[in-house]
Amino acid sequence: MGAQPDGRNGGEVTQLLRAWSDGEADAFDRVLPLVYEELHRMAARYLVGERSTVSLQTTALINEVCVRLLGWDPVRWQNREHFFGVSARMMRRVLVDIARRRRAERRGGPNAVRVPLDGIDVAASEPTADLLAVDAALQLLAAEDSRKAQVVELRFFGGLSVEETAEALGISVRTVHTDWALARAWLYRTLKAAHAE
Repeated sequence: MGAQPDGRNGGEVTQLLRAWSDGEADAFDRVLPLVYEELHRMAARYLVGERSTVSLQTTALINEVCVRLLGWDPVRWQNREHFFGVSARMMRRVLVDIARRRRAERRGGPNAVRVPLDGIDVAASEPTADLLAVDAALQLLAAEDSRKAQVVELRFFGGLSVEETAEALGISVRTVHTDWALARAWLYRTLKAAHAE
């Protein structure tokens, strides 16, 4: 499920995000209840395959993202899609940090944190991939084509629709469809090659 289109409270969310950007400290406290349900859905999506290996609950992941957002230098929020895109990136970073700590502890043992990739249409024979491998692949993709990497982050990790992704990135819906298809194919090849090594 993606972020809901601007509707009953969409305009209010955008206004509050912009007020927060302008230094109104209490704007974050007012916007959080309006975005919490969507943040919860995003966090649950991230954690769907992690329950047995990550000692982090959905609420704890959201709390960690909020702490990191509040600790950031002021961001010029464009709209709610921009907020959810950044939040998705923060969730990914939190889980990658946890995976790196666990890998350091276990030295890459069989219990490494894994994340499902069915949302990006990898073959059924490869239903999961190591979160660190996904992160490394996305970093490589970002170095080659940052827009395609942003599309993956917003669509797969952020759960935004094609239309919301287009709006957040300021590109056409057709471009999102094209980037999404090419990025999925690229990630599949990259992850398959890494798995074969």
